[in-house]
Amino acid sequence: MRCALPSSLKIVAFGIAIVWVTAAPLAAQPGTAAKPAAGAKAWTAPKTPWGHPDRQGIWTNTTTTPLEPLPEAADKKVLTEDERAELARKVAQRVNADTRRPGQVGAYNEFWFERGTLNTRTSLVIDPPDGKVPAYTAEGQKRWDAIDSSRKQHPADSWLDRSSYDRCITRGLPGAMLPGFYNHNYQILQTPQYVAIVVEMIHDARIIPLDGRPHSPVPQWLGDSRAHWEGDTLVVETTNFNDKVFERSVVVTSFGAGSKLVERFRRVDADTMDYQVTIQDPRMFTKPWTISTPMAKADGLLFEYACHEGNYALPHILSAARSEEDATKKK
Repeated sequence: MRCALPSSLKIVAFGIAIVWVTAAPLAAQPGTAAKPAAGAKAWTAPKTPWGHPDRQGIWTNTTTTPLEPLPEAADKKVLTEDERAELARKVAQRVNADTRRPGQVGAYNEFWFERGTLNTRTSLVIDPPDGKVPAYTAEGQKRWDAIDSSRKQHPADSWLDRSSYDRCITRGLPGAMLPGFYNHNYQILQTPQYVAIVVEMIHDARIIPLDGRPHSPVPQWLGDSRAHWEGDTLVVETTNFNDKVFERSVVVTSFGAGSKLVERFRRVDADTMDYQVTIQDPRMFTKPWTISTPMAKADGLLFEYACHEGNYALPHILSAARSEEDATKKK
């Protein structure tokens, strides 16, 4: 549908990384799960014809709630509806792409963004309780510092210096399942043996067995996922990531070979599903941490995300870097 955000604008992406702005062309709903009105009939979760809890349909997780605590919320962890509405207006003004300072580099104007709005929580991280991503271990910090230094010194020597998102490969996990800025829509399909999750952005497709088979030993971009049911909650455990993506930004989030993810999909009502993912990686983080973001039922279809087909950014980034090198040589 749209090509990747040009990497020459990486400074903009990192500038808003703490905000973790997102997108919703279909139908995002603010807040957490709606509470039934007094006296309303209790909602009964639907089942598939073979008896599994039904998670099928199109879902969207767009929100302007950041990964870590919302700056404007001070020390509040949960907002009242009035507080949420007021802060939502302030955040919308702050992230509006049409209000950039003169000379500030940007990507699209605001027309192209599909951000959604705030949830009632002030961060997507729910554990640790302070809402902040735990510190890297010494090894994790060393690795991140090396990557950061390399990118500053060699931002575009070749396409291999660019991220997996710039190259239209993947946003990694948990990144592919987290809000960003547009196209954050998902289609879930079920059979008795599998759950499939089709991700609109970069059109990743996750086909997840339910039959208890062991994990594949082959490292993969999105790891190797296995699912099972715990009551009405779909639990997906993913291991065996390759070690080609180590990112924590507004665009890509993945932590490499040692990571284990545990995702939980729990349907709250007819229109809302609670999605939680716990990241376990003792090599990279000092403790496990958990993200929670509502997914709202959406009307419509997924659209083609023509990333490779429309990726003009990558050749332009590389050609601009060659031009800069030529200009430097002539001085």
